[in-house]
Amino acid sequence: MKIAVRYYTKTGNTKRLAEAVAAALGVEALPISEPITEPVDLLLLGNSYYAFSIDPEVRAFIRSLDKSLVGRIANFGTAALLNSTWKKVKAEADRVGIPMEEREFHCRGEFKGAHKGRPNQADLEAAAAFARSLTENR
Repeated sequence: MKIAVRYYTKTGNTKRLAEAVAAALGVEALPISEPITEPVDLLLLGNSYYAFSIDPEVRAFIRSLDKSLVGRIANFGTAALLNSTWKKVKAEADRVGIPMEEREFHCRGEFKGAHKGRPNQADLEAAAAFARSLTENR
């Protein structure tokens, strides 16, 4: 199975998750500024809420994806105040015709003193376990 990990972060929280996910799968975590240029069965996409939505750069990245190169997208991320970005990412993935994994990983992220120390080691280990579970029995 060919896997890619891409992420968008402003605080570094999602980058830390992306690195844990990528290490668990033996691939490199790259920012969304690095396009998907070769076929992948699974794209793990890390992101977070910014101003009550996904960042416009994340939206543009998803819209730039070629559905002939990406089999499916799995969402993961952090947020200090809001929950998952899954619905927002799925809406964009639907626009370009790429299926979304129903499961995702989400945890709290530290922001302006809230959720101090998150994501923590337990969060990173849970993110890695989530990533591995996506590749089992495929």
